[in-house]
Amino acid sequence: MKIEGNQKEIDAMEQFHRGNRQQGLQLQEEFAAAFREEYQNKDHCPCKKACRYHGNCKECVAIHRAHQEHVPNCMRPIINKKLKLLSELTEHTIANEIKPPHEILRKEF
Repeated sequence: MKIEGNQKEIDAMEQFHRGNRQQGLQLQEEFAAAFREEYQNKDHCPCKKACRYHGNCKECVAIHRAHQEHVPNCMRPIINKKLKLLSELTEHTIANEIKPPHEILRKEF
């Protein structure tokens, strides 16, 4: 089962945007049911960083909500994709103003 960019969830969001809440909820539940079945005994976490909370989204997200310093590694590609679109408005000149922290410059994977 593909999680990121899952067509059923994309279709659900399209229904929500069209105002078809019931159809959106139905598609969303179909995705959630398939997810529960597929991943009840498999690792679903895309994070490649060794972490005590790997695969435990509930605790991982709670920790990040609590310290509010950064977002979980698994959410970064989604947010970066959106930021990249915004950055196009200024020809990505923001890149000249950003210095990545030391831990980002390391090769971990």
